[in-house]
Amino acid sequence: MKKLIECVPNFSEGNDMNIIKQITNEIESVEGVRLIDVDPGKATNRTVVTMVGTPDEVCEAAFRAVKKAAELIDMSKHSGAHPRFGATDVCPLVPVANISMEETVEYAHKLAKRIGEEAGVPVYCYESAARTPERKNLAVCRAGEYEAVKDRIGTEQWKPDFGPAEFTPAVAKSGVTAVGARNFLIAYNFNLNTTSTRRANAIAFDVRERGRTLREGNPATGKIVTDEKGNPVMIPGTLKATKAIGWFIEEFGVAQISMNMTDLTVTSIHKAFDEVCAKAQDRGIRVTGSELVGVVPLKAMLDAGKYYLRMQGRSTGIADREIIKIAVKSLGLDELYPFDADKKIIEYILEDKDQKKLVDLSLTDFVNETASESMAPGGGSISAYMGAMGAALGSMVANLSAHKPGWDDRWEEFSDWAEQGKYYHSKLVHLVDEDTNAFNKIMDAIRLPKGTDAEKTARAEAMEEATKFATMVPFQTMELCLGSMDVAKAMAEIGNPNSVTDAGVGALAARSGVLGAFMNVKINAADLQDKAWAADIIAKGQAIVDKTIALENEIVAMVNAKI
Repeated sequence: MKKLIECVPNFSEGNDMNIIKQITNEIESVEGVRLIDVDPGKATNRTVVTMVGTPDEVCEAAFRAVKKAAELIDMSKHSGAHPRFGATDVCPLVPVANISMEETVEYAHKLAKRIGEEAGVPVYCYESAARTPERKNLAVCRAGEYEAVKDRIGTEQWKPDFGPAEFTPAVAKSGVTAVGARNFLIAYNFNLNTTSTRRANAIAFDVRERGRTLREGNPATGKIVTDEKGNPVMIPGTLKATKAIGWFIEEFGVAQISMNMTDLTVTSIHKAFDEVCAKAQDRGIRVTGSELVGVVPLKAMLDAGKYYLRMQGRSTGIADREIIKIAVKSLGLDELYPFDADKKIIEYILEDKDQKKLVDLSLTDFVNETASESMAPGGGSISAYMGAMGAALGSMVANLSAHKPGWDDRWEEFSDWAEQGKYYHSKLVHLVDEDTNAFNKIMDAIRLPKGTDAEKTARAEAMEEATKFATMVPFQTMELCLGSMDVAKAMAEIGNPNSVTDAGVGALAARSGVLGAFMNVKINAADLQDKAWAADIIAKGQAIVDKTIALENEIVAMVNAKI
């Protein structure tokens, strides 16, 4: 489960495309990072860049870009409509997948420290990365903008978190950078069957967190009610962590509610959609569809699809692409134009489309490739594939059981089993290619130079590390295949009786996956210098084999008794 973060640096240059290209070239030079978007603004003289990737690589790309911006942009000559105080004005990190905000904050602090020490740019940490409460708000950190940096930077209150604390000629040129960590922001629009901006605004005020001002008498034209400090009293909306407004879209001839969602853990896409639908209906208006602007994390789409599947009383243990289709149709995301998951979902954008994978071959091509003189796929990959097919059969029986007429009250029970089966077959599909990658690592180590004693030592260490990795991959296959047999057993016992043999075949396939993978564990472990580690992994593997054989016998007996 790869950790992914997004970084959205804002550079104080929106007119000179040569400068912008030099900065983005630094980002594209880092492997493991994908440049998603470059949005220059002439009036603001500012370019917003979006990149996504694994945390260390994103931080490296961000550092290179910030350093290059400090070299190319002279803040003493900068002007623009947007508030700014540095060549790289802000550089927020955003958790996307399999990483917590706390971890993201740690990466933000490391990046800020490096920018301050190595690039010589003063840094303030803001939002979730703020080191003091008053610096959480970016506007407070940037008060007075670049023009105020000279007087503020040397004060105790506004000494930078990292980097120079004086207004040197270099700082006068680069200005100051704010490095932060914040939640992923979703720009989400709702299409209405009206052309009225006023009515769209009314719905927006109903749902957005800030809500609307309280008025005396008429809620639209009455006198605004204020508190003891003279501030307007607000009636909060129903959706936390959202901002929204109504507008008219000339291109499509409809009114929309434009919403910014600042924390998907508080308000999800599907919750926002259903709430806007409800508030629109209260006003005699219908939401005809919606539009996601920019990119979205895979989890947000899967959560939405699973939510609507559960609303229908259907199993959620189906392929991710099918779940996404349900989300797209339920949210009306394809009303204005087709929703292309490969261009809208971050994890899919990051996939290397040029990389050839065994699992992307057709069944016929996979078999033919196996039969060819090439080394891959070998026994390890085939073991993982057999296990994946076995786990998939368990999911199939669970899904059929969830959909069986007369069993509607049990759909959730079987959906849970289908989800378990999906977990195992998804992991095993990944190991099909991972086994080949493990073999390639050994070959890479073999090819290392061995002319000197130092080279021989480095080569031996690389060989040992690669061999351990090549041993652990089939061991993981064993563990996953054994785990999937719990699904096969449950489906043989309580699943749709018409599919009991499918559960049995699933168990047999998983058992073959275990035994085949164990052969690979043993042959790879035999080459290890660390004999204690090798003996331990073989002992653990034998224990898995013993459990597998016993479970296979139990499941086969159960199946035969029902045939």
